[in-house]
Amino acid sequence: MPELPEVETVRRGLAGLILHRQITKVTGLCDKSLQIAPADVSRLVTGATVADVRRRAKMLMIDLTGGYTLLIHLKMTGQLVYRGDRAWAAGHPNDSMIGELPDKSTRTIFELSGGGKLFFNDQRKFGWIKLYPTSEVMQLASIVKLGPEPLSGDPWREFLPRLRRHQKSRIKTAILDQTVLAGVGNIYADESLWLARINPTTRVEQLSDDDLHRLLDSIIEIMNQSLRAGGSTARNYVKADGSRGDYLDKFARVYHREGQPCARCGHEIGKIKLAGRGTHYCSACQPLLDK
Repeated sequence: MPELPEVETVRRGLAGLILHRQITKVTGLCDKSLQIAPADVSRLVTGATVADVRRRAKMLMIDLTGGYTLLIHLKMTGQLVYRGDRAWAAGHPNDSMIGELPDKSTRTIFELSGGGKLFFNDQRKFGWIKLYPTSEVMQLASIVKLGPEPLSGDPWREFLPRLRRHQKSRIKTAILDQTVLAGVGNIYADESLWLARINPTTRVEQLSDDDLHRLLDSIIEIMNQSLRAGGSTARNYVKADGSRGDYLDKFARVYHREGQPCARCGHEIGKIKLAGRGTHYCSACQPLLDK
């Protein structure tokens, strides 16, 4: 699943390509992927111009003139590939990024003014495209329940009370909950907890407000670092220009580093299963707290 830095790099790349372009034709090849009635595609999408490209948590929002918004989630294997005056690709890295399109994974094709085409590809058909009135998008139940954005506004004001509702939860499990903080996934949870020197199995109730403030600062630092590096790939996600993000190679300190020495203290990085997710940490730098 993409995390916030990956989706943000996609948003930035996409905005540079399709902003102020008219959608001249939409071809839906899979109803599960393009979850918009054909009549609404013809009436509300075809002929509209892209007014803005936004993001909330891990979802992309393409605002259209006429007052409607395309809401897109790439999920695990989704891709957006642009072909036209230039080539661009983002998402799950396979041959569809560089091969002839459409191919067997192509689910939707948007044709744009100026001759460009935007392909939505998805091998496993978990991703989707939906349409909502722009005025209602931010009021959707799936969006209203999301926690604050770590990279905008004042996330601390909401983060602390939301986290304190999960006092008995392990801290890693709690920060993976999108209703606590938007956009954090497995990679950045491990990296942020390492930076904050907090053991991932620690229960929320064991941590002081100062501990949690340090953790939020670490999440923000790690995400900004990843954005500058173009995100991680973790086998699935690439930078907006189609090249691999290099966060994992250059900056990751614990994720996928089990058995290697900790960059801070030299102790061996360990790996455990926590809430069904592989979890990487240094037991020396991130010691268990007394019960």
